[in-house]
Amino acid sequence: MSGMTVARKLSRSTRGSRGRLALFALLALVLAAAAEAIGSHKVAIGPGAITLFPIIWGLLLGAAVSIQRFRPVPVGMQRAATYVVEMGVLLLGVRLAFVVGHELPVLRQASFALLFQEIGHLFGTVALSLPLAVLLRMGRSAVGACFSIDREGSFAMVSERFGPDSEEYRGVLGMYIFGSVVGALYVTLLASLLAGSGILSPLALAMGTGVGSGSVMAASSAAIAAQYPELANQIVALATVSNLVTSLAGVYIGMFVALPLADRFYKLLTRGRKVEPAAAPDLPAAELESGSPSRVRPLPAILIALVTMFVSNAVHAGGVDPRALLGFALVAAVVVAGLAIKRFTRLPAVAGTSALAILLTSPISPVADAVMSLVKPVEFLAMATPILVFAGLSIGKDLPALKRIGWRIVPVGLMSFAASFLVSALIAQVFLG
Repeated sequence: MSGMTVARKLSRSTRGSRGRLALFALLALVLAAAAEAIGSHKVAIGPGAITLFPIIWGLLLGAAVSIQRFRPVPVGMQRAATYVVEMGVLLLGVRLAFVVGHELPVLRQASFALLFQEIGHLFGTVALSLPLAVLLRMGRSAVGACFSIDREGSFAMVSERFGPDSEEYRGVLGMYIFGSVVGALYVTLLASLLAGSGILSPLALAMGTGVGSGSVMAASSAAIAAQYPELANQIVALATVSNLVTSLAGVYIGMFVALPLADRFYKLLTRGRKVEPAAAPDLPAAELESGSPSRVRPLPAILIALVTMFVSNAVHAGGVDPRALLGFALVAAVVVAGLAIKRFTRLPAVAGTSALAILLTSPISPVADAVMSLVKPVEFLAMATPILVFAGLSIGKDLPALKRIGWRIVPVGLMSFAASFLVSALIAQVFLG
């Protein structure tokens, strides 16, 4: 076969791949617009209420499309959706970081609460979910599943300490999939219910949402802010900083404190009795790597997320605000700059983008008021909806592995996410008074 023929085939393949990605992006855009069109609906439950926001409809609509078998979504597209989620979280993180910079005086007053409530994220999961996992006879997989809420970095931590073929690693996989499927929805419902009840301060709840997952923080803090619009900026700022602290410190705390602590606590709980591990068949390598999605190039992923967010924002606002175009352009520019900083300094993208955004709106910035004016029409709740849509569209690829892990991960996962959120919020409430 001639080189020219191979080149033509590769060219056609590339065009076909781009076409499928464009159709997939269009599908996500339609689902995000539909979720925003459905709107918010409040359901009274006891003394409080749960508000079902568009972010929830977005996740459910995306998941329904992902798991249906009439016209299956290609696994490659589902993995591409996972990377678009990452870029979407960066875009949303910049929008939230603008608020952080503007609200620095408020954050300074709450500094002690922010620091000490991190104890809840560290010990809440180990102290409450690990005993439940032992009771349900999860075996050594309980250590991997319960030392944190298990996001991407947890794979490396557990693999280095116990190996990639260990029960502990399988526990991480199970919790990762559980969190990807229901984590954001579950914590958002909890946050909405507690915000409506008035039992805890909305600022304490905001700090509790910083569990180390951008999508969970974005969805749940947006639900709280929607019920307290007069405190929306403070809620977003506290949630963002809390999540940033958890994300940046999480690798070191997880590796040197949480994981060894979970291992020792497991040995203490099982001392003197033989514990048979729950049945867990070996997983194919492809499933073990489900936490590492296929990559779309950063700029196309940013563009897909950005266009979907713009449409979602227009439906949310009831029309197109020309200023929103400039606001979204500014958000995208900061993300691109942050990715460039990462390339040359190896600083995490979330740290670089957040630092730039905070500087632009901090009290020392001469352009702070202008930046805040530009991004004001950009609603962070509307930005979160497409993120949850893409997260839903990626769920189908993880269902087989979740079934293999077994039903035990469900109650353990519910306990783990609830413990991380609620214990942190309670600690924050104590320090906020």
